[in-house]
Amino acid sequence: MPVADPSVQGRAASSTKATRAVARPDQIMDIAARQFRARGYAAVSLRDIATEAGMRTPSLYYHFPSKDDLVIAVMNRGITVVRKAVTAALAALPPETEAFARLGTAMRAHLRALHGLSDYTSANVRIFGQLPEALRRANLPERRAYQAIWADLLSPTCAGNPEVLAVRVPFVIGALNATLEWFDPARGDLDALADQLGRVLLTGLKEQGGQ
Repeated sequence: MPVADPSVQGRAASSTKATRAVARPDQIMDIAARQFRARGYAAVSLRDIATEAGMRTPSLYYHFPSKDDLVIAVMNRGITVVRKAVTAALAALPPETEAFARLGTAMRAHLRALHGLSDYTSANVRIFGQLPEALRRANLPERRAYQAIWADLLSPTCAGNPEVLAVRVPFVIGALNATLEWFDPARGDLDALADQLGRVLLTGLKEQGGQ
């Protein structure tokens, strides 16, 4: 009866352990977020993600039954990452911090989450418009909860005018998100971007007041 080579068995066991380690849901989501950010929703398949994770595609279904399930998980985490970054930055401010200083802090935290913390928030921004309507709807509760934070921040600039507020919230968030299209963190300074963009947006808000 042939005797198995212990070294071969050891390598096989190590390979299996490594694959299982890579196949954790969080690591699969990290890979998915990175690929969605770089290539878009339609161009990325579960096979692409499984290959980078070092696993077979059927094994991925154990954690995420479909591409839609994985996309929703990535999209929701994208909002969670930026929401936590902004709320933590605001919580660190003294209670007496004035409204425009709070806005500037939130803008800086949003940009850092978008460009520096992870691929999740930038993936969310990049592919939201590419998703089927059902997947966009699934992400709306998270988006609305995050927009509510900005509504509170921007409310003092609107003189109690809900129509103005309804325009300013998506305008400010959209302006911050648009930096994905032209700002390169590898070549530019994120703090300088936050200062410059914050100055432009805040100056405009101050000049308009409740208009």
